[in-house]
Amino acid sequence: MPEAQQPHLDRRRAESFGSVAESYDRFRPRYPRALITGLVVRERLRVLDVGAGTGIASAQLRAAGADVLAVEPDPRMAEIAAGKGLPVEQAKFEDWEPRSRTFDLVVFAQSFHWVDPREALRKVATVLSPGGRLALLSNRFSPTAPPRQDLDDIYADFDMPHGPPIDATRRTELFALLDECGYSLEERAEVEDLHYTTGDWLGMVFTYSNHLGLEPESRALLRSRLETRIGTAGVTARNDALAIVCAPTDNQGR
Repeated sequence: MPEAQQPHLDRRRAESFGSVAESYDRFRPRYPRALITGLVVRERLRVLDVGAGTGIASAQLRAAGADVLAVEPDPRMAEIAAGKGLPVEQAKFEDWEPRSRTFDLVVFAQSFHWVDPREALRKVATVLSPGGRLALLSNRFSPTAPPRQDLDDIYADFDMPHGPPIDATRRTELFALLDECGYSLEERAEVEDLHYTTGDWLGMVFTYSNHLGLEPESRALLRSRLETRIGTAGVTARNDALAIVCAPTDNQGR
């Protein structure tokens, strides 16, 4: 796979979120309730949330009845997650030590593209309990009013093909990789139509790594132009949220 399609190799982007940890926790969307509750099939399900960020998915999984351990490499993000009363271990997943612990569910919530995929899938197989599952969660937003094209025209002036990614998982490549690494998969989708104030929409999109990677002057200019284009009406957006639920098909790594 070309390096441009392997975001985990771009450590500057991968490690940019801590600089906006508070905004990330405030503005990043939560996952549709049905996706979360569909994963927590029983009380006290043992869940490992990898790349947990500020604990957004972890908190939702805990509220649904799971016992959650969060793993997060950035200390600023981990601090916010810990402040929610979540157990957090600070480490990159590739370096994290399971210490013989196993889990019924391993979750990557908007984070799988920030790890080495093959190494991560091998490691997941070693920490899943019998019958355990892997779930890759994505919130996939696209503005409908104003139309996406109206905003993409602005992004083009900053050498950005579009704003926040609709789908960070690159599903064709991901599905081939899952099959190659010995996982079966099931897709679960939930659609939400949501409305954001202008400030909340901008607060959200400026926590994405492609926005954070801009130089400060360019970032400020982009924000100003988007704010002018959106105006006071805010943004209506559709979230085609997705859970890819996977199961190992062999005894790899055990």
